[in-house]
Amino acid sequence: MTHQAGVHIVSHPLLAQHLTKLRAKETLAREFRWSLKESAKILLLDALAQAPMKKIPIETPLARTEGQMLAIPIVLVAVLRAGLGMIEGMTEILSEASLGHIGLYRDERTLRPVHYYSKIPPIAPNAWTIIVDPMLATGGSATYAINLLRERGARTVKQISLIASKRGIQNLRKAHPDIEIFVAQVDKVLNNKGYIVPGLGDCGDRLFSTA
Repeated sequence: MTHQAGVHIVSHPLLAQHLTKLRAKETLAREFRWSLKESAKILLLDALAQAPMKKIPIETPLARTEGQMLAIPIVLVAVLRAGLGMIEGMTEILSEASLGHIGLYRDERTLRPVHYYSKIPPIAPNAWTIIVDPMLATGGSATYAINLLRERGARTVKQISLIASKRGIQNLRKAHPDIEIFVAQVDKVLNNKGYIVPGLGDCGDRLFSTA
């Protein structure tokens, strides 16, 4: 893994392989969904690598001993609709997480986020709140989502995306300098429609076969 100023580029052979499949335009929707789900698991494991732990007494079939559990609650918040394709995999390895959803779409003329829905569970002061959105393009949606979560009491917030643009990272870090961002790849270019290039196209359309 490489990182700079709160940006973690997660390096793993399986993640690289999944990303290649996700980028390829010939990848079918069912394969796309699978690779996105599996990528999300790898990214979440990395984002939680430094999570605080607590010791608890347990009994094995043979003796008493100590085990460890997460010392903090985790809140996973999917940005609709593409975030749904990642949060499914995350809950497979972190079933105790609370789940939230924020509905945003991008105005194609202004490229600004439009908020149409949100359902956020209670967020404890010590919780880690993780925003899940496959593409961090302009950073507008992520910034809006974090502002909303801050209003709901979130203190420690992290962003997990599959691909980010340099501009998106810069904009998000400018708005929220304390945010840690975990991605599989950073692409250099945004086109005039706000899409990441080379990227992987519209993640939601490819995920749900609505292109």
